[in-house]
Amino acid sequence: MLKHKIETLLFLAGKPLTVKKLVELVDAPKADVQAAATELMHDYEQKQTGLLIQQAGDSFQLVSHPDHRALAQTFVKDEVSGELTKPSLEALTIVAYRGPVTKTELEQIRGVNCTLILRNLLIRGLVEASYDKTQATTVYSVTHDFVRFLGLATVEELPDYEKLHSHATLNEFLERTGAVAAADSNAQAETVPAA
Repeated sequence: MLKHKIETLLFLAGKPLTVKKLVELVDAPKADVQAAATELMHDYEQKQTGLLIQQAGDSFQLVSHPDHRALAQTFVKDEVSGELTKPSLEALTIVAYRGPVTKTELEQIRGVNCTLILRNLLIRGLVEASYDKTQATTVYSVTHDFVRFLGLATVEELPDYEKLHSHATLNEFLERTGAVAAADSNAQAETVPAA
């Protein structure tokens, strides 16, 4: 059902999605998407749950109910005001020096899953995500706020930036591990029996 697809996308996005983007993702006519999103918004209003669908212009977003604002603010404050852990600092340093960097590259360098760390850095406004069409994937960079907080004009002013940004050994490692991962993925695909 179209409404359920839109609900899933709004939940996963965690940010406003335009009708145009929803049309692209669900592959349905614009009028149908607009109608389904509006109906979904009314469904949430009638359910009286802790969540709402908000519309701003041609964008829709799944948000917490205003009645629970204090609870949400307490949670977000705890998430963003505590000190960064050592793993978060390591990931932030890699993103600062190697960015824009993919999640896969970050995980290859650190050797561990970085999903929660990236989420935390995104919530804190230290890292931002963007879609790289050439790589067909999401890449992460430090935000202007992060750079400004350090008292720098650009990320290139970080100590030893040029040396670490284009470190030959690290580049070779990423190319090698990327090729190995691609080969493993292809090998697994070839060994999966047809249904």
